[in-house]
Amino acid sequence: MKKDYSIQTMNEDLHSLIAKGEKALANGETLVALVHFETADRLRQVPAVQSALAYCLAKERQHYQKALALCREALGAEPAEARHYYQLGRIHLLMKQKSSALAAFRRGLKQQRYQPIIDELRRLGVRKPPVFTSLPRDHILNKSLGRLLTRVGSR
Repeated sequence: MKKDYSIQTMNEDLHSLIAKGEKALANGETLVALVHFETADRLRQVPAVQSALAYCLAKERQHYQKALALCREALGAEPAEARHYYQLGRIHLLMKQKSSALAAFRRGLKQQRYQPIIDELRRLGVRKPPVFTSLPRDHILNKSLGRLLTRVGSR
């Protein structure tokens, strides 16, 4: 028997898939979320699905360039949506690009207050400025003196 899909049925399916994907993602089940988001994306391309799918692709399949492109596409459609910056930042963290991740998180917070971004920034921690700003952060003087001053408590 052939199933007749109306627009309403497709929208219900889409919303159901998105809800299941978001629940799986919240529980750390990125592979399950990936399946739901891929199916939802085939039904209709929605920016929220694209950015979540992008993170799942990066996490599960290490398709970083495709993930970045999807996330940027979502940002192009909804540049004021903080959740896209959150997913972009998480992708950068998977790629071991902490400075790019922090930049994405900060851009997201400029758009709107988004608790997952705040939680991620707290988890990453805030670095103090280098002791000698004229030297690179990883210079031996900055590292050694910074550790010493932190232990003494004057930083």
